[in-house]
Amino acid sequence: MDEWRNEFSFFHELQVRFGEIDGFGHVNNTNIFTYMEESRIAMFKELGLMNDWGAPDSVEIPVVADLQCDYLAQIMYDERLRVYVKINEVGSSSIDIHYLGINEKHNPVFTGRGAIVQISRKNGRPVKWSDELKKQLKRFSKEAHV
Repeated sequence: MDEWRNEFSFFHELQVRFGEIDGFGHVNNTNIFTYMEESRIAMFKELGLMNDWGAPDSVEIPVVADLQCDYLAQIMYDERLRVYVKINEVGSSSIDIHYLGINEKHNPVFTGRGAIVQISRKNGRPVKWSDELKKQLKRFSKEAHV
């Protein structure tokens, strides 16, 4: 775990909102997927990808192909979290992303992984990364390792 944890450098900070708490007083499990989404989008913004993907005339868009989460500890209202995100592997039209949620005490509260696929907005089929974008994704992946 320590070795894997040290491979992250990019993170997104967030604060747990009251509306994310369930009847048992901790974060509802479904909200973790929103935390991963928010953090993944922050990473995509850092890479400059959201300008292209978010444009109304964009031909390619990213979609989540799969997403998994392991819950390690309860997360309570008003906690501040750092959600670390790293590109683990770059495929021809997909990327495998890893997630690590850390609380204010520096303890892991969740881990996750997921695949994002770039698809055609017109036909829904995978679209290969351009050579330049693939280089950029791989470079970001290597730079993220501390």
